Amino acid sequence: MPKSLSFRAGLGSVLFWSVISAAFIGPGTVTTCAMAGSGFGLRLLWALTFSTLGTILLQEAAARVTIASGLSLGELLTQTYGPRVRWLMTVLFGAVALGCAAYQAGNILGAVSGLALLTGVSSQVLTVGVGIVCVALLWQGSTRLIANFLGLIVFAMGLCFAYVAVSVSPNTTELTTALFMPALPDGSTVLVIGLIGTTIVPYNLFLGSGIGQGQSLTEMRFGIALAVLIGGFISMAILVSGMLVTGDFSFQTFEQTLSARLGSWAGALFGFGLFAAGFTSALTAPLAAAVTGRSLLGWSEQSGRYRATWLIVMAIGLTFGLLGVKPIPVIILAQAANGLLLPLVTVFLLLAVNNKTLLPAQYRNRPWQNVAMLLVVALTAFLGLRNVWLAIAAGQF
Repeated sequence: MPKSLSFRAGLGSVLFWSVISAAFIGPGTVTTCAMAGSGFGLRLLWALTFSTLGTILLQEAAARVTIASGLSLGELLTQTYGPRVRWLMTVLFGAVALGCAAYQAGNILGAVSGLALLTGVSSQVLTVGVGIVCVALLWQGSTRLIANFLGLIVFAMGLCFAYVAVSVSPNTTELTTALFMPALPDGSTVLVIGLIGTTIVPYNLFLGSGIGQGQSLTEMRFGIALAVLIGGFISMAILVSGMLVTGDFSFQTFEQTLSARLGSWAGALFGFGLFAAGFTSALTAPLAAAVTGRSLLGWSEQSGRYRATWLIVMAIGLTFGLLGVKPIPVIILAQAANGLLLPLVTVFLLLAVNNKTLLPAQYRNRPWQNVAMLLVVALTAFLGLRNVWLAIAAGQF
């Protein structure tokens, strides 16, 4: 294993792992981060610090499993536990697929909302159009070039948010405190879970473990760390930008705020960027559900169940769009659902990276890594259970 990287190798590794950042910077990130800034100022910024560091920790572990064993996370779990607890693999797949479906609803609604800001065309018409294009591309398997192109647009939108965030000129002391000091203002729990769930995306752990083959540990660690840090910075910039929005949050008010601050071009960039974020994620979420089923349950890509999985996830997102559901609540709930799923997936990853049978000693977790992963499980489980308790106490169930 090389001790250092050349500039070219390091840059290539960052670009390679930028797929993880592109996957979590979707409509959910824009919505959840902007609402957090609009409603609570800088006070929830710590959740993005936690989730960015947590993403690096968990993605590195998932990729390390593959580099060491040659197996994806799903394949390793199946090989280790599948023969004895096949039902548990099915439950885990169902939980991941449900999270993907929740994300897909937000993806479709976000993409359609972005197009609506640009064109003013009916949401139903746009939903049908987006759905047809996504299904056609998924059926043909020709998504990579389009996803990369739209990823660049999303990154350009991130630069726009960074510019706006700088123009907000937050107090340096407040900013530093908010980055590292946890706070839970009244009514913020769902948003905190959403901020974590939109960054540490459960299905990205299966995706990351599946693409890590062929890299050295040095390349993988450098690429994941820098790519995810860039994604986390964009999320933080969106949160700070959201502080400009006063009153009730909506995509329209956010677009108007950017237009007033930077000019009409910024509003148009936001609309296209929101569409790009949703459309890119609308291609990856259904595939991620199908890939998880393949690795956990042993499907082949040619099987009917594989194709049926991504079709069902796509259908759920289209149904929400055609029913005219308001996008903001659905997107927030999607992020919260993934935040609740995260502890389950993290527990399985923790078991995998401590497997003495399949992983050599140098690839297994060190004590500090186990403690850090347990912290992620504990905090996300606490927030999830606290939110359920508050909902029950308020009579929402």
